[in-house]
Amino acid sequence: MDTKADHILTLSCPDRSGIVHAVTGLFAGHGHNIADLQQFSDPSSNRFFMRVHFQPSASEGTAHLNGPFDALAKEYDMDFTIRPFAQKTRVLIMVSKIGHCLNDLLFRMKTGQLNIEVPLIVSNHPEFESLAQSYGIPFIHLPVTAATKQDQEKQVLKLVGEHNVELVVLARYMQILSPTLCDALPGRIINIHHSFLPSFKGAKPYHQAYDRGVKIIGATAHFVTANLDEGPIIEQGVSRVNHGMGPKQLTSEGSNVECTTLATAVRWFAERRLFMNGVKTVVFA
Repeated sequence: MDTKADHILTLSCPDRSGIVHAVTGLFAGHGHNIADLQQFSDPSSNRFFMRVHFQPSASEGTAHLNGPFDALAKEYDMDFTIRPFAQKTRVLIMVSKIGHCLNDLLFRMKTGQLNIEVPLIVSNHPEFESLAQSYGIPFIHLPVTAATKQDQEKQVLKLVGEHNVELVVLARYMQILSPTLCDALPGRIINIHHSFLPSFKGAKPYHQAYDRGVKIIGATAHFVTANLDEGPIIEQGVSRVNHGMGPKQLTSEGSNVECTTLATAVRWFAERRLFMNGVKTVVFA
């Protein structure tokens, strides 16, 4: 299917009657086909969410929709974006010394499984510079200590701005972000946590899991907030394990789950399927 002219509309607003009629009527009035539409009304937050994959003509574009949707946004107190379907999401990846998630994301990007582009990789350690170079991606080594953390995070924010970064992915970046950095990029930082939150925090989580004799291990991808590992959950993955598996085997199996869970979360963000809803998320998978 040729999707070069296709676009994605995402919107959220206080829930009320008439929203779907107003949006679809606007597309119908301009002769645009709706290829896919997903919607959700949350009674607990009284918010309405919608994702529309629509097809204007290749020559027409979407500039003519700005005025009508601005008026609609004013009427319904609506936040909305219209984005080309094929436009790649610009992602800054941060990593420390554990590289399986970084390697997996880069491979999926190169093979077209993720519609993203990575303008740079940032790390507080130098280990993965050669991996970044093999993909032709600039590698920025930004060491961090308690004394330099504030300045280091200022550099990260500067890089985000200079490279028009839309999403920051913590691919096993083993540093706690400050509230200042979290607040500067709300809903734009995704972390992978090596367990079902909030279990097995800290070092060697799979050793902790082994010691407790767990029967499943898992990973959680979530948005980062100032509350450590308590941001809105995006995706969770699991794998069944047994008493015969040692810490090394659990770590290997856990690494696979972390990769697939993080990649799924990044894909949903890139495809504009993901909405913040207070302390939760809405995902149109």
